[in-house]
Amino acid sequence: MAEIKAVVFDFDGTVSTLRAGWEEIMRPFMFESIVGDSKLSEEQVEALVREIDEYIDQSTGIQTVYQMRWLTATVKEKGWNNRSLDEWEYKAIYNERLLERVEHRIKHLSEGNLNAENYLIKGAVAFIQELHTRDIKMYVASGTDHPDVVREAKVLGIAPYITEIVGAPVGKAECSKEKVLQELIREKGFSGQELAVIGDGKVEITLGKEAGGISLGLASDEERREGLNTVKQKRLEAAGADWISGDFTNRDEWLAQLGL
Repeated sequence: MAEIKAVVFDFDGTVSTLRAGWEEIMRPFMFESIVGDSKLSEEQVEALVREIDEYIDQSTGIQTVYQMRWLTATVKEKGWNNRSLDEWEYKAIYNERLLERVEHRIKHLSEGNLNAENYLIKGAVAFIQELHTRDIKMYVASGTDHPDVVREAKVLGIAPYITEIVGAPVGKAECSKEKVLQELIREKGFSGQELAVIGDGKVEITLGKEAGGISLGLASDEERREGLNTVKQKRLEAAGADWISGDFTNRDEWLAQLGL
């Protein structure tokens, strides 16, 4: 096994919990957008909720606009709501609702009511600092809009350790995670075996494997910020993760998985 020289981290749910609970906002937003003013039967409601939940589960980690593209297609397919928006309009509404929650949390941090540790997966900072001391290049790749990821990484205090932070380009449907991995291999000269990807979604796990790297799963419980989330664990196992943990408190095990 080649020595790991670069690690690509997913951000939300892997390092940061500032956006924890985004599903609680996306789920009802998708439901109301699809249904509109239509009266559905109990069976129809149950089937739609199940369909939305399944989509959210399997799409975790992709750029938000792709999720909204699915929403646009589903609104048209079902035909229950005469008012259909495009993917960017849906994204704007969803982001506005989500950012209300994020801004509230950042306000608590800025006022000193809470510390950054309250919104970080346990052990994450110590693990990142350890990799930094070993001169491992670290990258953050996220499906969240680029300016928001940069800001939130700074708020949480991890930005100084990260070589590059890449979020979704504003106004473009482009996978930032795939772009980061491609640039590391094509432009920065890393081989696939020198790369590791760490994340809580199947998207980054799959991309890491396709690039020939190690894909390590972080099945995080975003409320407790520690321990194993069995729903995420199953998702990550299905995606082919090489190894799975619930947090970063077991730092030596993480380092061993990276061959360090």
